[in-house]
Amino acid sequence: MDTASVLAVCRVHQLLDDPGTVGVTAIDKRPVAGPVRVHRLGLRGDVQASRVHHGGEDQALYAYSQDDADYWAAELGRDLPPGIFGENLRIAGISATDAIIGERWKIGLDVEVEVTSPRTPCATFQRRMHEPHWVKRFGDAGRVGTYLRVVRVGSIQAGDHIHRIFVPTHGVTIGKWFSDPTVEDMEALRDADADGEIRLQPEYHGEFAKLQRSLGV
Repeated sequence: MDTASVLAVCRVHQLLDDPGTVGVTAIDKRPVAGPVRVHRLGLRGDVQASRVHHGGEDQALYAYSQDDADYWAAELGRDLPPGIFGENLRIAGISATDAIIGERWKIGLDVEVEVTSPRTPCATFQRRMHEPHWVKRFGDAGRVGTYLRVVRVGSIQAGDHIHRIFVPTHGVTIGKWFSDPTVEDMEALRDADADGEIRLQPEYHGEFAKLQRSLGV
């Protein structure tokens, strides 16, 4: 198996005007050269225009895999360079979407991150991609990538290796929870959280309640 690595580290290039409620968007991420400091809230010099829907410690970084980018490049018939999805990390050799919720990666020499939650596509993302019905299309494909919590700060750069250093036993992946969550998945996540194996972000509890209502549980 190929060694997992960071292909590009991306942060905001410029804030763009956006017709959404905030008025601007920081989705224009582009690769930067050399090492970049990683803090609890993300990359030094990066911005989240809307902290209601993005950012915070549980969504400090957004990772997207090259395999998924290649899928979309073929579907859309155009090049999709690192940062186009609004990702901070374009990665290879490891699947962001197939990562187990709560698994941890070591990136480079000192940074550790924890897989937290799937990315939910929004209208800003659709405007960024200039593709009609993009929110539905992206969501239906289920290749959503993952948000990451920074467990140990440090510096990262393109070329850094990624090592999985902890994988929870519950088995629920980012992609499974996004595309096809079940009561069994919910219970497995709840148990793992209660046992201290993982630390779910608060939003999961709202999702659990919504899932139960939808299934009449």
